[in-house]
Amino acid sequence: MPSDDASAPPSVSASPPTAPPATGYRALLRNREFAGLYAGFTLTVAASTLSGFALGTLVDDRTGSPFLTAVSMYGATFATVLGALTLMSVADGKRPRRTLVTLQCVSLAGVAAQAVPGLPLAARFGLLLVLGFFQSLGTGARMGLLAEVVPASAYALARSLMNITSGGTAVLGFALGALLLRYLDPHEVFVVAAVLTGLGLVAVATTAREHSTRPAGPGRPGARSDARPGPRSGLRRTWATNTELFSRPGRRALLLNLWVPNGLIVGCEALFISYDPEQAGVLLAASSAGMLLGDLTVGRLLTADRRRRCAFALRLLLAAPYLLFAAHPPTMVAAVAVFVAGAGFAATLPLQEQLLALTPDPVRGQVQGVESAGRMTWQGIGAALAGGLALHFGPGPTITALAALSVTVTVLSRPFVARAG
Repeated sequence: MPSDDASAPPSVSASPPTAPPATGYRALLRNREFAGLYAGFTLTVAASTLSGFALGTLVDDRTGSPFLTAVSMYGATFATVLGALTLMSVADGKRPRRTLVTLQCVSLAGVAAQAVPGLPLAARFGLLLVLGFFQSLGTGARMGLLAEVVPASAYALARSLMNITSGGTAVLGFALGALLLRYLDPHEVFVVAAVLTGLGLVAVATTAREHSTRPAGPGRPGARSDARPGPRSGLRRTWATNTELFSRPGRRALLLNLWVPNGLIVGCEALFISYDPEQAGVLLAASSAGMLLGDLTVGRLLTADRRRRCAFALRLLLAAPYLLFAAHPPTMVAAVAVFVAGAGFAATLPLQEQLLALTPDPVRGQVQGVESAGRMTWQGIGAALAGGLALHFGPGPTITALAALSVTVTVLSRPFVARAG
């Protein structure tokens, strides 16, 4: 599920802002480079949603297996961690624009390959993992560029807009996918997804510029004092940066809070169909609506200082309403609880911004890519954990248990997150 805070220190961006400080979403979108990154991101999310829906439908038709169908729709999230552990350092190469365009081309080729009729399911699952791997690298490159094309004071607002768009686009993508599959077969829906991916590639290629002098030496103007020159992009540099990232208790605490509570609550959502098959759509819609409202309110209306002060309460809000599922409440009561909890996903905004403020300039793309990949992977882990527990304890008790565990992680890690500031 998808977020960040506007008070990152001036050293977060190595390049001068390319537009006047943004004070709202419209001002951000007047920045041509941000508008291009935003359009490319939106089209990529739409394409990914459509292709996932088409693949899930195709796998279900061929196998009738709920497990394989679920893996086909969400299995790519497990491949993102491979990108974080191996080549994520490419996100901080000397030519991040070229890197992002290249990765978009790879995604286009992968989605187009899924459109080939008669492709064996094994090959389709292989493509799914390859796409997840390269998409995780693309996320790192995109977020590294984002920190350069918008002023530091507008970073949280930019991430908020992208989070809102991601949630809304995913909902619309599933609805559009269901509509298209009434008139098209899955292979033709893959073609539509490939077209959207191509448009996203064009949006980025025609608007983004090369900003970067990364990786930089200690003497580069604007470099953070803890920045160090390192090996060229690749496995060695990725491991070196990840080792340094996880060696700091404050950063570990931030990543823990960005990954685990979020993933556990996504696991709760994964049980909605089992919990209430007739009204699962209502519960999913309520969660999406709450997430959109939370990101809009926290990213657009709160100041940086208030976001930081609200971060812990938002993390509790993300899980606490799900404790009501222990009483198996009526659908409308459950929907209200899920809506309120959805707003808690906005806790990622101040946490991501805090992580960015603690990240040296030359590796910010990789660190943000690792954060995104880990969050997506934990969402997959949460869904798998929820499904396994529900087989033995039932959906309601499992939802309650996962929510309680999320609250526990949030409370126990609070002192470490506070010291990280």
